[in-house]
Amino acid sequence: MDINCDMGESYGQFKIGNDKNIFPYISSCNIACGFHGGDPLHIEQTIQQAIRYNLRIGAHPSYPDLVGFGRRKMVLSAAELRANIGYQVAAIKGMVESLGGQLSYVKPHGALYNEMAIHQTEALPVIEAIQRIDKKLSLMGLANSPLATFAQQQGIPFIAEAFADRQYNDQGQLMPRSQENAVITTPSLAVEQVVNIIEHQKVKTPKGEFTIQAQSICIHGDNPAAPAILKALKKVL
Repeated sequence: MDINCDMGESYGQFKIGNDKNIFPYISSCNIACGFHGGDPLHIEQTIQQAIRYNLRIGAHPSYPDLVGFGRRKMVLSAAELRANIGYQVAAIKGMVESLGGQLSYVKPHGALYNEMAIHQTEALPVIEAIQRIDKKLSLMGLANSPLATFAQQQGIPFIAEAFADRQYNDQGQLMPRSQENAVITTPSLAVEQVVNIIEHQKVKTPKGEFTIQAQSICIHGDNPAAPAILKALKKVL
């Protein structure tokens, strides 16, 4: 099972996440593109580390919402959204290749990720932006969401993703961070959720459970418990 993490989100003097202690435990790396987090130096250093650890590298673009860390929904026209995503992905792709690596996929961040999972009006401009840059790039998104169908219709390879450190609601979507216990910080609970996904293709919800088929498991880099969760997960896997 692929384990991915959102990385390179520090900006200037503001440190986000614990990238140094996360790299040894993951197989894919989603690198911030500067619009929710990440500055050129941190992005470059993250790419270098990802190449050093031989990780699969993905771009992690967002709404242009640096102040809100990309977690606020923004209303953009299709043309504006397409241009914003194209700008971010092209920048990361160029930096990765200039350092001797290869960009493999795109995983949108935060509010954009959630909107794309269910709304075609958000998904299609993003997919078009990616395909304009490189038709070989895959799109990573929420497993069992309408986005998988949107991707298939547009002919872009889709990587279905589930989460180790986020609770799900009864509709199979991520529980909003504003709700209590939406983020899992206890390693044993995160491991239990991952094992349930891998062995039984199930995720527990407040009122029951739903079936999920995932190709990659995400740990959020800004989760303070990320290193501890990853260490516990490695022992079990």
